[in-house]
Amino acid sequence: MTEKQEPAHKRNMTRRKVVVAGAAAVVAVGAGGGLAVNAFAGETTTDASASSTATASETCYTLTSETTEGPYYIDADKIRQNITEGKEGIPMTLELKVIDADTCKPVKNAAVDIWHCTALGVYSGYEAMGSGGGGGGGTPPSGAPTDAPSGTPTGEPPSGGPSGGTGGGHSEPTDDERYLRGTWKTDKRGYVTFKTIFPGWYQGRAVHIHTKVHVDGTWTDAGYEGGHTCHTGQFFFDEKSVLASAEVSPYSTNTAARTTLTEDTIYPQNGHAGGLLYLKYDKKNIAKGVRAHLTMGVAPDETHDSTDTQPSTSASPSAS
Repeated sequence: MTEKQEPAHKRNMTRRKVVVAGAAAVVAVGAGGGLAVNAFAGETTTDASASSTATASETCYTLTSETTEGPYYIDADKIRQNITEGKEGIPMTLELKVIDADTCKPVKNAAVDIWHCTALGVYSGYEAMGSGGGGGGGTPPSGAPTDAPSGTPTGEPPSGGPSGGTGGGHSEPTDDERYLRGTWKTDKRGYVTFKTIFPGWYQGRAVHIHTKVHVDGTWTDAGYEGGHTCHTGQFFFDEKSVLASAEVSPYSTNTAARTTLTEDTIYPQNGHAGGLLYLKYDKKNIAKGVRAHLTMGVAPDETHDSTDTQPSTSASPSAS
């Protein structure tokens, strides 16, 4: 598609107004620039050589929605890809690609953080916040499932559970545990892979994983230093996969009232642009493992390091 053929309203788009073809595919940019299939099935992005001829106004990929950091972020103190630390759960490989949403070029050498709760809804570093401590965390207070207003989730667990009473602000860690947390570097193609488990849930939130992308810093023997955070977001799971996981131990012992994806007040309700992961697993036996992937379109020159959200989303900054 040449610039001459492209409608004027598309040529003048900002980075937050993108052309989307299908669920996660985008239009080609630049003269002679054809579409290239991404390494992840179901996603299509512009070929890197073609993107080099793109102008700043020719946005080629959806900018991934910013969401709240939540209260349980611990800054990059575990530089590793395998974050499981022996925690029980369905094995999961999380494959991410980070690209500049303006140019489609991969963002290399970025530091990507992920962190999430256990199958029973407990965050490492904050076991005392879980209603069951390190061994539980998924059990809601008596009567909570029936007393909660129908169809009007608050977006945060009750006081005493994960993020209860925090208002989305950062909470100081209560212990030295760091399972299900880690930071790793994107390669020259913008890819990073983590080994973890399928997350569980706690009252008030749908199943999710937190993430941050840091750029312009320096990798040293001690880890990642300097730079700034260009993206703070969350990854989400479709309802079918969560229901399948709930049949598997130890998820099946999690008695917390579960919030669905459509009820969640943090999920922007905008599909993959909002962090909804592409998933692959044996539909008859999810316990064998899950492969999850997503391409994140970020704005490397911007800073999004806490609770800011895209203007078009309805996400609340009050939950984790």
